[in-house]
Amino acid sequence: MEQTIISLNGRIDSNNAPKVEQEIFARLAGQEAGPVVLDAENLEYISSAGLRVILRLKKTHPDLSIVHVNSEVYEILDMTGFTEMMTVEKAYRVVSVEGCEEIGRGANGTIYRIDQDNVVKVYNNADALSDIQHEREVAKLALVLGIPTAISYDVVRVGASYGSVFELLNARSFSKILATEPEKMDWCVTEYVRMLKTIHGTLVPEGKLPDMKQTALDWARFLQAHLPEGPGRKLLAMVEAIPHDDHMIHGDYHTKNLELQNDEVLLIDMDTLSVGHPIFELAYMYNAFQGFSEMDHEIIKAFQGFDYETGAAFWRKSLAAYLGTNNQRKIREVEDKARILGYARMIRRSIRRHMTDTEAGRAEVAHWTEELLDLLERYDTLLFQPNELELEAVTENLEEVQSFVEDHLEASDCALKARTQIGVAVEEIFVNIANYAYHPQKGNATVRVEVSEKPVCVTITFLDHGVPYDPLAKDDPDVTLSAQERDIGGLGIFMTKQLMDDVAYTYKDGQNILTLKKNL
Repeated sequence: MEQTIISLNGRIDSNNAPKVEQEIFARLAGQEAGPVVLDAENLEYISSAGLRVILRLKKTHPDLSIVHVNSEVYEILDMTGFTEMMTVEKAYRVVSVEGCEEIGRGANGTIYRIDQDNVVKVYNNADALSDIQHEREVAKLALVLGIPTAISYDVVRVGASYGSVFELLNARSFSKILATEPEKMDWCVTEYVRMLKTIHGTLVPEGKLPDMKQTALDWARFLQAHLPEGPGRKLLAMVEAIPHDDHMIHGDYHTKNLELQNDEVLLIDMDTLSVGHPIFELAYMYNAFQGFSEMDHEIIKAFQGFDYETGAAFWRKSLAAYLGTNNQRKIREVEDKARILGYARMIRRSIRRHMTDTEAGRAEVAHWTEELLDLLERYDTLLFQPNELELEAVTENLEEVQSFVEDHLEASDCALKARTQIGVAVEEIFVNIANYAYHPQKGNATVRVEVSEKPVCVTITFLDHGVPYDPLAKDDPDVTLSAQERDIGGLGIFMTKQLMDDVAYTYKDGQNILTLKKNL
């Protein structure tokens, strides 16, 4: 039912309460029963006589509420119990953002600096009080779970909408740092990825945050009507195959939402917090730094404050740091999977917002659709393992494998001697797979690197779909024999067993699985 809004003005006391009551009930006469809202923005004073008017109105209209109540009137309503029996909303301080610096922009609002100490997030939704309450609750949850963030301390009116005020003393966004101090890019990447890993490493109690997978499923279902049948079904199946994950994701993680305040890095704009697989986060990141600007490089300049080349460099460096490798094959694989979801989101967004009514909008959607279809032909899953590399098992790829393993060993502060020993073992095993697993054909091998902390140990696993072969079944060579007496071959596996603390083999699900362990 449609609500009825009645304005209260000036004073309501013993002298005019009967007249005010008569006018209110006359206004409501003949109308269908429904919510009644008393707008107290211009109400300066109320006595017990006025309270009795409100009480009688409450008895006849149970859905009564009072909004825009000044502090003096609110105090009267509170002390007399009216705030317990009905919804009573305080009037909000009015703030203007005219001429203020924009420091952030997200899906639900824009953040402005209103003075040296404070910023305000202005919501796009004019009826944003529930959105503000949600963001305050999830920000408090994030803070309790160990995510450094700012908590809103005030709600204000900004034009026709509402805003949340945060204290961010002399804070600067990472976007501003990148735009004005490009020499600090590597520092920004390090801190940006450190925060990202903190977010993704945070386990959220079940049911506390929405599941991003459900949002991505909406994208995929929407696109069923806008993609060829086969690719459309495949996209939906790939999203459905992503397992549920209760680890946190920000949902709008870009450099305008990271602030540096007094040497402390703070995460802001928390209304998009959710849970899910990291691929969802990476899709949003790709769009922020590249996707939305692929056809028009000026978009990122207007949004982030730096140019497209800076955004591309920052994205690639951040992805490499997040994955813990500079291996271009691995980086490209994960980027491509992020692009699949990123394009799906952008296509849906453009169509729903009628951007395809313009020539430029149609060109963007056509470009994104072409890219998406190409990617769907090349990938069968959106899942990825940061510590896994799959490539063709040929000796020409040995250097790439060794570099991939070395990247992860460096990240774990592995000692030089152990790294050298592991390097020898990796060469022996990979070359063995390249030469014999698929001979005379060729096939792929997967290399997985895992580092545990208790105890500190490196585990390297080799997987291939070649002919079943247990290299540990063969007897070790007798190294005491003379050169004339010894057989050629067999030393690679022997050296590997000597250099590693444990070597194990199994054949499972059509795969040879060889695992090397080295205690550090």
